[in-house]
Parts: sequence; C-alpha cells; structure tokens
Amino acid sequence: MTDLDRKVVLITGAGQGIGQGVALAMAGAGASVVVTGRTLAKVEATARMVEERGGQALAVACDVKSAADLAATVERTVATFGGLDILVNNAQEVPLGKLEDVTDEAFLAGFESGPLATHRLMKLARPHLAARGGGTIFNFCSSAGIRWDMTGYGCYAAVKQAIRSLTRAAAAEWGGEGIRVLTIAPHAESPGLKWWIENNPEEAQAFFRTIPLGRVGSLEGDIGRALVALAGQDLAYLTGATIPLDGGQANFD
Repeated sequence: MTDLDRKVVLITGAGQGIGQGVALAMAGAGASVVVTGRTLAKVEATARMVEERGGQALAVACDVKSAADLAATVERTVATFGGLDILVNNAQEVPLGKLEDVTDEAFLAGFESGPLATHRLMKLARPHLAARGGGTIFNFCSSAGIRWDMTGYGCYAAVKQAIRSLTRAAAAEWGGEGIRVLTIAPHAESPGLKWWIENNPEEAQAFFRTIPLGRVGSLEGDIGRALVALAGQDLAYLTGATIPLDGGQANFD
C-alpha cells in the first residue's frame, strides 16, 4: 500500500462524491487532508469521517469561482499543516444541455469552476509543491469529451477538454521542479452520476453496456485508492497523461 505519511493534500469539492472518496482514501494512506466546498457543513461532515478513522482533516468553505477564496484556502492549508504536496482539482459546475439550451451564465459557470479554477489553483499551489521538492496535481476531465454522440454534452465537454490542455501544459512547464500533473477521467457512484441515471434511464443502460468491467467504480476504493497509488513514488515517472478510471469504457488515445 502506498504510504502518504506526512503528505498534505488539498481537495476541492470534497463534501460528497468523488472528492469525499479521495479524501478518505488519502487520509487512509496517512496524509493530512484539507477538504473544501461551497457548503461548510458538507465538508465538515467529510472531515469528521476522516477523523473518526484516526486521520487529520481541516474543513474549509471555498467557492472555486472566487479567486480570493482559492488564495485564502491555500494560505490556510500551508499555515495549518506546514506545506502542500498534493492538489486535487475536483469541484465543477456542469453545463449540460443542447447547445441552444445552455445559457451564457451556465457555460460561464462551467468555465469558471472548471478550467479557470484549475488554472488559478495550480498556480497558487505551485510554489508550495516546489518548496517540498515536487508534488502531484490531479485535474478531472470526463469521457463526455470523446463521446460517440455529443448531443447535450458539448458545453460540458468543452470545459473538461480545456482542463486536459492545462494538465499537459503544467506537466511540461513545471516538470523540472518535480511537479507531476495528471488528468483523471472517472466513472464513479457520485450524486451527479446517480442523477444522470435517474433522468436518462435508457441512455444510462446503453452506456453501462459499454463498460468492459460491467460496473461503475466505487468512490473511495476504485477512484480514491487509484489516486493514492498515482501520487506515490512507484509511479513517479508518470506525468501529463489522462488516466481513465472507468472500467475500460473510454479510449483517450
């Protein structure tokens, strides 16, 4: 098992779903975790779950669309735990719908909470990661960007594909500082996926038939534990790549 003892992890959107699963997995590997989200009560609940398992956690209210919130969150992380080793850019507002139906406001919110927030937070984290001799940044994309039918997913895919480009650039520009940057494309039992299944039952059934392993990933076991492994020294030569944690469904080649 990968040992993340004395590592400090900052996770956005950690009040539920994938962010919460990653927080539990990282803490289980020995890391101290800072869990952030717009709703303080939700991230406080995640922090309690970590602490009940014997881990260290700090809950911080943070709207990733706010540059001031992001800066304050990084400052508090470093002040509390003495540094930063791993950044997980998970939070994202999702602009779903056909092109004619997605409003400018929804598209802009998807951009601000996705690639813009990712860009800002990576830059804020960079000096702290470099000061520790390097670290790992995880950004999140979606297989929506390479769907067989883009109907209803164009704006969502656009902001997620932009994040992949930021990953490649950061990996190239900051690799000399020991900073690795990876994009994760997950399928997991998140509230967002459950909502999609309930509202698109026929499409969901067709989608599940394309997953070779025949199931959706678990939040902590399949997604969180994978990020723990990817953050460890055994995979220290891997950077700039998109990692599909989706049971074999997508092909990002």
